[in-house]
Amino acid sequence: MEIIIGNSENFEEITSKGDVLVDFFATWCGPCKMLTLELEEIKDKVQIMKIDIDENLELCKRFGVMSVPTLVYFKKDGTYVMHIGYMTSDEILKFIQS
Repeated sequence: MEIIIGNSENFEEITSKGDVLVDFFATWCGPCKMLTLELEEIKDKVQIMKIDIDENLELCKRFGVMSVPTLVYFKKDGTYVMHIGYMTSDEILKFIQS
């Protein structure tokens, strides 16, 4: 699957379906760049959306994103879980399965 570049216009449509991993990132963030490589490894296993925090402040406020990288996994039942910081691709897969 292709990694989606998210914003306030397409966010609801994509996350409302569930099983979506959202990466809140910044272009200036070193760990975010490292995380992008890990996300590339698992993009065929889970739908991924990237949200640039500098361009989407309202979404950051809404979900309480205060540091990057922050991953938010939206489940089909409408709930979500968050993780702050870098993870390997294996750790990400465990995180979304929990």
